[in-house]
Amino acid sequence: MNRTHGYDAVVVGLGAVGSATLFHLARRGLRVLGLEQYNQGHTLGSSHGDSRIIRETYFEHPLYVPLVQRAHDLWRELEKSSGKSLIKITGGLMIGPPGGMVVSGTLRSAREHNLPHEILTPAQVHERFPAFELEPNLVAVLDPRAGYLDPEACNAAHLDAARNAGADIRFNEPVVEWSAADEAVIIRTRTETYSGDRLVLAAGAWTNGLARDAPLRLEIERQSVFWFEPAGSTGFYEANRFPIYAYEYKHGHICYGFPRLPRGVKASIMHSGKTYSLPENIERAVNADEIEPLRAALRPVLPELAEAPVRETGVCLFTNTPDHDFIIDFHPRYPRVLISSPCSGHGFKFASAIGELQADFLATGKTRFDLSPFRIDRW
Repeated sequence: MNRTHGYDAVVVGLGAVGSATLFHLARRGLRVLGLEQYNQGHTLGSSHGDSRIIRETYFEHPLYVPLVQRAHDLWRELEKSSGKSLIKITGGLMIGPPGGMVVSGTLRSAREHNLPHEILTPAQVHERFPAFELEPNLVAVLDPRAGYLDPEACNAAHLDAARNAGADIRFNEPVVEWSAADEAVIIRTRTETYSGDRLVLAAGAWTNGLARDAPLRLEIERQSVFWFEPAGSTGFYEANRFPIYAYEYKHGHICYGFPRLPRGVKASIMHSGKTYSLPENIERAVNADEIEPLRAALRPVLPELAEAPVRETGVCLFTNTPDHDFIIDFHPRYPRVLISSPCSGHGFKFASAIGELQADFLATGKTRFDLSPFRIDRW
């Protein structure tokens, strides 16, 4: 078996974060290799499905706001350099009871970072966005910089840019094992053995298996998504009249959605799926009864959409940490191995910035953002 020597870094997993990291390493002039176990654009992980929300008034925690702002700039930069359409700004409605997690968290981030926003009553929401008919007990915060990304186009743009910067990329080449010594990391696939100064594990739902004895506590969650075909006032669902949204339909539980996409009007419930220990065991077909909880969640805000026929369904994977914050940290036993799991169902929007900061971290040991909240030993 041949051994290829001399890589400065090897990135395993070429979804959103892996492809971005590969690009940012390559653009620094480093010799890098990207390995992916499946074909480019596969639908078995977390980086497909034609849309991912990007929003600035981040209700989870204000610490994410500077990171998403940097990500927004880098997505625009990549869009310009690639000539691809990657991001669509529609505005975003963060909806819920006034004291709920979504509304209060959104306002906290907006006020802490002095972000533009508007607080809208149900009548004001309906006047601006006619498809929405919020029940009287609800309120919405409008995030004017929110919108959505095209995940397939984003990944392809990062990979093309990485190739153009000199990166080697191998698809359909799963990693069998790796070992780390003082001077290098050795990575063995089914066909080759490679060595690198650093190894980045960015394998999403497959990270647990690859990270060996690191105490990651990652849990794989199956997420079902739906594309509706409203029969009524379909013009209300176009991007100029229908923003992305997140709605806290009961305490701590959120449904979310998008304007009309090529496959229909997409919606889903966040963190409602069955959990698994192995991604290979996940049921890939969506059952007919899975739609009813989503319809019930949508009725208080989008009653017409809630009753619309389903045009298409899909499954993607969330890889969740116990606190739903990210993991970006070196392996506790192997300092040449960076474990990257910006995950838990809200990570895609940050991929451009995380790729940059991970490349900085690997190349210089420093980053512009504080990574201590994402350490492995925080549990």
